Amino acid sequence: MAHLPVASPRRTQSRKKLRRRDATAPVPPIPGLRERKKARLRQQIVDTAIRLFRKQGYEKTRVDDIVKILEISQPTFFRYFPSKDAVLRDVGQRGFECIADRLKSELSTKASTAARLRRLYHSLACEAESDRPLWQAVVLSGAMDAVRSPEVRGAECIVAGLLREILAQGQQRGEITSKFPIVHLAEFMEALYHTVVRQWTVDLTGPHELTERVDSAVEFFLRGVEP
Repeated sequence: MAHLPVASPRRTQSRKKLRRRDATAPVPPIPGLRERKKARLRQQIVDTAIRLFRKQGYEKTRVDDIVKILEISQPTFFRYFPSKDAVLRDVGQRGFECIADRLKSELSTKASTAARLRRLYHSLACEAESDRPLWQAVVLSGAMDAVRSPEVRGAECIVAGLLREILAQGQQRGEITSKFPIVHLAEFMEALYHTVVRQWTVDLTGPHELTERVDSAVEFFLRGVEP
């Protein structure tokens, strides 16, 4: 007949200590009704603004249009956002988080540096192309510009760090030139991509699709960084 294991005095004391520690651990406060209402209204402002940006364009959308739909006052709006530009910083933040997720996904693969960059930027271009009015608003508002929108600097730094990691691996594999510092190569690639997107949103360089422009930009970069 099997014997049930008997806990040693030391183990029993350790478990008691753990239980006491768990009992005294701080419990995260549950948001009250007031906080939940504020969070809900803030999200409603963002959703309404985005809907209007898509429908009538960023430049034609006024704060007054947003507050009329939500039936709130302008002072109420400004308690949440200092301007219509600030509304889009939430979108900019999510945009950087999306790019970071894509970069992490590429880092988890064993693909070549060229394949990683082609796949990454093509997927980003497809996403922007599918929602041009929104990304035009993002560009015009500077919502993803870390200079104009300091709130997104942390997220932008994470993205830049991940891109540098991909390029550093490329140098280690002998796929990317070592003549230039990684930080410079990452800056060149980021600047190239963002310039193409900005020009596309305001249609400065013709009717070509964004994916076509971005694919060309990536090929240009890859040729320039060949070892």
